[in-house]
Amino acid sequence: MIGRYVGRRLLQVLPTVAGILLIGFLLLHLAPGDPVLALAGEHGDAAYYAFMREKFGLDRSLPQQLATYVGNVLRGDLGVSYIQGRPVVDVIAERLGATLLLTASALVLSSAAGILLGLLAASRSGGPRDVTVSAGALGLYAAPVFWIAQLALLTLSLRIGLFPVQGMTRPGGAPAGLAGVLDVARHLTLPVLVLASQEIAAVTRLTRIGLIEELASDHIRTARAKGLAERFVVGTHALRRALLPVVTVIGGRVGHLLSGAVVVEVVFGWPGLGRLLLSAMQTRDSPVLLGIFLLVAFSVVIANLLTDLAYGWLDPRIAYR
Repeated sequence: MIGRYVGRRLLQVLPTVAGILLIGFLLLHLAPGDPVLALAGEHGDAAYYAFMREKFGLDRSLPQQLATYVGNVLRGDLGVSYIQGRPVVDVIAERLGATLLLTASALVLSSAAGILLGLLAASRSGGPRDVTVSAGALGLYAAPVFWIAQLALLTLSLRIGLFPVQGMTRPGGAPAGLAGVLDVARHLTLPVLVLASQEIAAVTRLTRIGLIEELASDHIRTARAKGLAERFVVGTHALRRALLPVVTVIGGRVGHLLSGAVVVEVVFGWPGLGRLLLSAMQTRDSPVLLGIFLLVAFSVVIANLLTDLAYGWLDPRIAYR
C-alpha cells in the first residue's frame, strides 16, 4: 500500500516541478535587463552583442528557447553558465555539499531543540519555565534572520572572538583528519545557530500548544488513572500525537530554510548555493538561476512527501490510499 502511494506521489512530482520550472523560466526571461549586457559590458559593439546572443541561443524566440531548455533538462543537461563557461551541473555540485551541511544541521538542530523546549514548557504550563521559554521563542520568531546574523557576527565573532568570522575552513584550507572536521564544525556552529533560530522558535511554540491540548484530553487522564509514570504518559501518549502538526511545519519549512540560507551564507561567507544564487542574480546568469530553482523545487516536493510518510509512523491510524 505504501509503495503504491509513494509511486503516485512521485508521479505528481514531475508536473509540479515542471510548472515551477516554467514559471521560473518565464520570470527570468521576461524580467527587465539583458544578460548579454551583464556579460559583455555596456560598451561593446552591435556585432559582438549579436555574436553573444547567437552563442547562447538568446537570438531565438522565447518558445524556442523554452523548448530547447526543457529538452536539455530531460536529458540531464542544465546548460552552461554564462559567466563561468562551465556546465551548470558542475557549478552547482561544487556548492551543494556546503549548503546541504548547513541546512541539514539547522533542520536537525531546530527540530530536536524545538521539540525539547516545547516539551519543557508544556510540562509546567503557566509556570516560570513556560513563561521564559515562550517569551524567548516569541522573541526569536519575531527577529529577522539577517538582523540575528549581523548581531551574532558583531558580538560572538568580532568582539568576543568565540567563532570564526567567515568561511567554511581556516585560510589555506582545513587540515587533514579529525582536526579538519573540528575546524569545519567550528566554522559551522554560528551559521547553523543563526539559521535555526526562527525554526527553533516555530517548532517550540507549536509543540507546546499541541502538548497542552493533548495533556488535557481524555485518553491522557485515563493513562494517568491507570498509574502510568508521568514521563511515559507525556513522552509516549501525548508527545507522539502532538508531533503531527509539528512534522507538518518541519517538512513545510524546508523551503524557508533554503531561502534563509542565502542570507546566512552571504553574511558568514559560507561557500554554498546561497552565495552562488546571489552572484547569479547580479550577473543575470540564467542557466545557473534556473538550475538552483529546479533543485530547490525538487527538494521542497520531496520534503513534503517524506512528511506525509512520517504521519503513518507517528499515527498508525493513518492509512495511505
